[in-house]
Amino acid sequence: QVQLMESGGDLVQPGGSLRLSCAASGNIFSFNAMNWYRQPPGKQRELVATIISDGSTNYADSVKGRFTISRDYAKNTVYLQMNSLKPEDTAVYYCNAMSKASSYWGQGTQVTVSS
Repeated sequence: QVQLMESGGDLVQPGGSLRLSCAASGNIFSFNAMNWYRQPPGKQRELVATIISDGSTNYADSVKGRFTISRDYAKNTVYLQMNSLKPEDTAVYYCNAMSKASSYWGQGTQVTVSS
């Protein structure tokens, strides 16, 4: 059983930046993909960014050019660098780890973008 712990959520003004971290209790090298999802208030959870085992990345159109997903195998941690934040980025952000047989979720971290 792998546990994921997100951190880094905060209240930030529009145009600001945050870096979210997702620390895994196990070796993230074993996962096929690591994802960041978000769930805005009153809306469904949506996929924001993915990093695949070969290092390739994918982003939702709404965050392309502003968000960057990365990983550090030595620290078993995945990051989401978020720049030029907008009020519509306000959401609970969740980390997800996927292998062929399993999918693991963190508890989420709140990001609020407001002046």
